[in-house]
Amino acid sequence: MLIHSNTLDAGWQPLVEDFLRGDIGQQLRARLAARQTAGVHIYPPEPLRVFSLTPRAAVRVVIVGQDPYHGPGQANGLAFAVGPGVRLPPSLRNIFKELTRSLGRAPRCTDGLLDHWARQGVLLLNRSLTVEDGQAGSHAGWGWEALTGAALAQLQTQTRPLVFMLWGAQAQTLLPADPADRGPHLWLTANHPSPLSAQRPPVPFIGCNHFRSANDFLAARGLPEIDWLGLALTT
Repeated sequence: MLIHSNTLDAGWQPLVEDFLRGDIGQQLRARLAARQTAGVHIYPPEPLRVFSLTPRAAVRVVIVGQDPYHGPGQANGLAFAVGPGVRLPPSLRNIFKELTRSLGRAPRCTDGLLDHWARQGVLLLNRSLTVEDGQAGSHAGWGWEALTGAALAQLQTQTRPLVFMLWGAQAQTLLPADPADRGPHLWLTANHPSPLSAQRPPVPFIGCNHFRSANDFLAARGLPEIDWLGLALTT
């Protein structure tokens, strides 16, 4: 497992390095090392990849997840994403279903599509950045939330308008209760895309139109839209 700041975007580097040097970061690293020494498989291999692939200065959209997928070969360091050739988990299938419904056509390809998003400034950030094999939520509360919470706080307080997509009750705890504290940003909320909640009230994920709403918001401010469908990708 690679937990270092050598390959990070320069905009994120001070934040991550401060975390890794601090008490919480050091305790987390020691705990992870102990579990690995005990033979436990921990995913993903590069927990900090999100801070390398999406430069802080380039962030336009923030999508908040909970923790990585806990099956072998699934998690790749981006929330909701899996690597090329990996069978799509149910939540990701629903994301592509809503993408197709709201934009009127299917993505050009699905392999690597979320990497394509990340490189355009879509920060796909889980609150916890590691998980143990077969144990969803196993590293919640281990300390990652201090880092990811600080990253989200930095983005929230900036004056450049961003789109925050908050899917599910846990992500929606990040929505400032007072509208006056929401800044110039667009805050979009809906149920989690998991099969258990994607089509249930109060705000079904299927039909939420978040991808279209995000592009409308960006375009209205003279900012580039996100190529959600991967039209620029080669097949």
